[in-house]
Amino acid sequence: MSVLHVAVQLAMLLAAGAGAQQRGASGGAEPVQVQVFAPGPDVTAPELLPFDAPLNPPESCEQEVDGKVKLSLLVDAAGRPRNIMFLRPLANDLDRFALQIAEADRFTPGTHSGSPVAVEVSLEVEIKSCVEETKDNAGNKSLILRMRSLPEQRLGPPAEPYSKTIVISQGTGKQDIASGTARPERIGGKVWPPDVLKSVEAPYTLEARKARINGYCLVSVIVDAHGMPQNPRVAKSLDPGLDQNALFAVKHYRFKPALKNGSPVPVMITVEVNFRLY
Repeated sequence: MSVLHVAVQLAMLLAAGAGAQQRGASGGAEPVQVQVFAPGPDVTAPELLPFDAPLNPPESCEQEVDGKVKLSLLVDAAGRPRNIMFLRPLANDLDRFALQIAEADRFTPGTHSGSPVAVEVSLEVEIKSCVEETKDNAGNKSLILRMRSLPEQRLGPPAEPYSKTIVISQGTGKQDIASGTARPERIGGKVWPPDVLKSVEAPYTLEARKARINGYCLVSVIVDAHGMPQNPRVAKSLDPGLDQNALFAVKHYRFKPALKNGSPVPVMITVEVNFRLY
């Protein structure tokens, strides 16, 4: 299934949705320290504005792909989502849908003693999609993932309810989820490494199993600020077929992203993918 087709189909939907949610000016891009609150006695929770966008449902459905993705995010004082990270990913293309939906969301901001403030919340995104077969101008067939209905979203309390001060950008915080365009930071000092939330086992190829190949493949990958793997490459080869399976597996890993001053940042790491026959 093509991730590119997923991103293009959803981008058209979200462009309309963001407009319906009163997208404002992006502002500057300088980082700033802000105090982040959790909903409580003196802090009102943000409210999600309606996601009202036209939907072009698929004409036919080869396979239904449904699921719920749970995210952590900050809603800043202007009602924009920041620091979007996974809490409960699915390790499939619905994760990308959920991230893009959350980035397009707009909110009525939470308040502390009546003034708008940044508030940390969780967001569950329920997606109902469909695998549809299409043809390009040359008649070549491909599969795309399309949404059957608008997403259902539910705000909840943060995973770790506490007040803190972190550094966030004053820009939109938007990143190209399909390609991960931000420059990675170096792990160390103020940059804490990412943690694996969900891993996928890389299967043996029939040829490697017959040859009883054992060992490991090293995959270099950028973990972006959302916890998505970007641009995986083989850093140490084991076997051509097993290398490809290792790359495919790492593409479906999901992470809690690296943190710098409490805010998620992209970093480059090396993942060891082991192959063992017993």
